[in-house]
Amino acid sequence: MDAVNELLARYRQSAGSEIAVGEWLVLDQERVDAFAEATGDMQWIHIDPERALAESPFKSTIAHGFLTLSLLPLLTQANAPGAFEKNYPGMKLRVNYGLNKVRFPSPVRPGDRIRARTMVLETGPAGNGVEIIYLLTVEIEGQDKPACVAEQLVRVYP
Repeated sequence: MDAVNELLARYRQSAGSEIAVGEWLVLDQERVDAFAEATGDMQWIHIDPERALAESPFKSTIAHGFLTLSLLPLLTQANAPGAFEKNYPGMKLRVNYGLNKVRFPSPVRPGDRIRARTMVLETGPAGNGVEIIYLLTVEIEGQDKPACVAEQLVRVYP
């Protein structure tokens, strides 16, 4: 069996299963401010704690939804040393192919701890490689509703 077929078989077995839970990360105001600066999204609800306390229904600044989304590689530890070789044996290249659906059910406030849970939804051939669809859920410690839920498409090639 070649590497593509082995990977297909491995991930088909994992379909519907949670395969990883990341480490907790404290999302602080400095990271929110840096993201605002980098993206030009300087809306007060993200960067003005005093105004947010007075005017926001959240009574605090909140992280950009896209900041939470952009943290998925860190939260899933997808780029940690050795992660590629462990998760995709026999493959040489991983491409973020896109997202099917993204939702931000609950805001993340500075000081919140967040982490990602990874589930395999489905997998199949993609040209000479493999496409894997993950369900990624970013949870906020102590809260029922997640910060972000996203279906991510990843393609890996030998």
